[in-house]
Amino acid sequence: MVKITGGELIKRILVNEGVKYVFGVPGDQLYPLLDAFYNDDKIKFITFHHEAAAAHAADGYARITNMPGVVIATVGPGAANLIGGVYPAFAEGIPMIIITAQNQSWKSYPDHGSMQALDQINLLKPITKWNAYISHWNRIPELLQWAFRKALTGRPGPVHLDVAVDVLYQTGDENDVYLLKPENYRSIRGPAGDPNLIDEAARILAKAKMPLIHLGGGVLRSNATEEAIKLIDYLKAIVTTSIGGRGSIPEDYPSLLLPSLPGALAAQSEADVALIAGSRLGDLDYWGKPPAWGDFRQQKTIHIDITGDDIGLNRPVDIGIVGDLKVVLSQLLDAVKKYTSPKKEYPEKLAEYKKSEIEYLKGMEDLSYSNSIPIHPLRVVREVREFFPKDSISVIDGGNTTVWASYLNKIYVPRTYLSSASGDSGHLGSGISYGIAAKLANPDKQVYVITGDGAFGFHIAELETVCRENLKITFIVLNDSSWGMIKSGQTLYYSKRYVGVEFSDIRYDLIAEAMGCHGEYVTRPEEIRKALERSISYEKSSVINVVIDKNAIPPHFEILAGIWLEGVEIPS
Repeated sequence: MVKITGGELIKRILVNEGVKYVFGVPGDQLYPLLDAFYNDDKIKFITFHHEAAAAHAADGYARITNMPGVVIATVGPGAANLIGGVYPAFAEGIPMIIITAQNQSWKSYPDHGSMQALDQINLLKPITKWNAYISHWNRIPELLQWAFRKALTGRPGPVHLDVAVDVLYQTGDENDVYLLKPENYRSIRGPAGDPNLIDEAARILAKAKMPLIHLGGGVLRSNATEEAIKLIDYLKAIVTTSIGGRGSIPEDYPSLLLPSLPGALAAQSEADVALIAGSRLGDLDYWGKPPAWGDFRQQKTIHIDITGDDIGLNRPVDIGIVGDLKVVLSQLLDAVKKYTSPKKEYPEKLAEYKKSEIEYLKGMEDLSYSNSIPIHPLRVVREVREFFPKDSISVIDGGNTTVWASYLNKIYVPRTYLSSASGDSGHLGSGISYGIAAKLANPDKQVYVITGDGAFGFHIAELETVCRENLKITFIVLNDSSWGMIKSGQTLYYSKRYVGVEFSDIRYDLIAEAMGCHGEYVTRPEEIRKALERSISYEKSSVINVVIDKNAIPPHFEILAGIWLEGVEIPS
């Protein structure tokens, strides 16, 4: 009879689920779990300097692999620090397993005055799908299986297990536990759509003169790019994406219109049929309402989502189909084939929409060739995107930085784009952690991170993590010594009465060198390419600190401000 601790049992279950990396910050209560990771080549614990950064890494790893990322934290302050890293995953439907250590079971829930005591269940409940407290060794397998089931079923998201420290130390007979394969206790294939609704939707699409298919983040979560492209190609449909759905289809696809640009907005408003796939049409999709979309009384709307909660949430629909997009889009194509042969040509108006997009982007491209000093941020974005291969993984972090990058940092391969700043959470500071996760998940791909200096400062200590783990990542810091987006608003609406938005000038390249990375300092546009070439020649990670124009404001900033300040009387 071999006795194993609760920590060892948790590790074995994680390995059985295919987990390769666990992210976190160590703590006294976690000793048995940490010891279980020792010398096990199937799973590796990667320590961070802050729990939120570790949670961001788990989030990023899940976005890349489509499997739950795992993060652990100790009791009290450790669990409290997780919040900022868990929130983006919850807001954007990313599967994550959170394991927190708790004080001894006999002095928790309710607490009697223990050091670092915290009701971690209720702390994390608002930003998790499901929580459970593990009070005995025997319940570890059952509740961990529940955690994976909940994280991956329906709309994915974070789940949380709070484990009493005495349970982590508690031992049991390893023969008392039989580790089930995932397919033996949960569904590993998403649900199909209702056949009658599929048929009805197919009839509408087959008759459409100018169908539009709008792809959201659900396409990425369902790994449904191939199925989406087959349907788009068969119907010769115009395609748009949500901001969170970027990368669900290559951005050089012939009928794709980039999100929120004039061409996409015109197409969305004029299509006779709109198929919404994996998006709830939230804030960044203008709530599915005119003028960014057609009037729902004239424009037929078909909405497909993994959960009925989001169907028709913000826009009335003609047909709502609950199901996994990978399955439903395949069903839909088969049904469409019964009612129409493959379309031979795209709608005539596509050329008009493309022209509108090109004309809009021309202004951005012109700026991207500017030789001005300080450097215009678009010059940096263009140079970086042109330098790295199309299949590189790009991470974008920051306020204005994210806006600038959205114009010229195109995505060509699914799940090679990470940004919580442009998602529903609008969260800054995930960039370094996302870079770590991306490189761990895809060691053979090049990874670059374009970040604002404010966002970079959130978790700059994790540069040590990058170097300790021998990960080769290129960080490009657009340094305007400010919270650029907030400063832009104070410039336009408050006559440059700046409060709380300006930093001192920081040499991020020198900080990087102190932590073991290569550093570059760039002040002139012609230096950008050379800095990239030098950086890529090193075996270690690099930080390129680019001094950019402090006064550069993204065009049509008032439209952006109008999204998050909708209904507010903004000063003229």
